[in-house]
Amino acid sequence: MVNIIKEELPIEESLKRKLELICEFSKTTPTIINGNIRKIDKTNLTYIEPNRIIIKNKAFLIFNFLTRYS
Repeated sequence: MVNIIKEELPIEESLKRKLELICEFSKTTPTIINGNIRKIDKTNLTYIEPNRIIIKNKAFLIFNFLTRYS
């Protein structure tokens, strides 16, 4: 049986603050959706779903390069 391990990938606080500041300056509201890391147990397969930021119905993908997930 395949066991998939799912971990939440939070966005970095400094990046989040910068994006919120930019959106506040341009009078828009961002929607921030945290990504996930999905690992298949007992294999070396990993899928990283990026963080998504939606501004004015346009989605932007943000990849965090944290050293703890390397």
